[in-house]
Amino acid sequence: MPTKSTGKKTSVYLYIPNILGYMRVLLNVVAFALCFSSKLWFAALYFISFICDGVDGWLARKFNQVSTFGAVLDMVTDRVSTACLLAILSQLYRPGLIFLALLGLDIASHWLQMYSTFLSGKSSHKDIEDKSSWLLRAYYQHRYFMAFCCVGSEVLYIILFLIHENQDESLISVSMNAAKKSLPLLVLLTLSLFGWGIKQIVNVIQMKTAADACVIYDMREK
Repeated sequence: MPTKSTGKKTSVYLYIPNILGYMRVLLNVVAFALCFSSKLWFAALYFISFICDGVDGWLARKFNQVSTFGAVLDMVTDRVSTACLLAILSQLYRPGLIFLALLGLDIASHWLQMYSTFLSGKSSHKDIEDKSSWLLRAYYQHRYFMAFCCVGSEVLYIILFLIHENQDESLISVSMNAAKKSLPLLVLLTLSLFGWGIKQIVNVIQMKTAADACVIYDMREK
């Protein structure tokens, strides 16, 4: 029996999407190691890692290698990488508290959602009940809509990192000056800002919905 159990654990660790997940971790480590010496290399490696987030899900479904470990690895990698970038941005711009607040919202929202998912006995945090908010349902049930919001959010953070020049600059002034200099950048900023805004609203709704689920669970237990 112990041998079989070990074998099963090893096979999950070696699932193709999970191996890609390990590569994502490595890409992020290298990216953040280079973030202050080469902004372009950082942006390229960080974005490649982010794109792989969608690829590993596709691989998991294609090869029937969906796993709880893979879902946790995926979420932890996403949250840590975004948190690190937000922490860096909080030191580059003022007011830096904005980025720290976004960091807290992102982690709290997804952690509560994941925890409430396990309490309700569901297999995925993306399994949203019909009684949930229509925006939350649209976000999790339509992959392209979710992709637009996630890409917009990450692209916005990458752009803010790339256009920063001087220490402790104003976030609004830097963004406006960069947008005035380049029309394509203005369009990209506008689109990414729209996707980012929707994602933050979803994070707030998700956090409240997950908190309600935890409270309902407590009431049922009592």
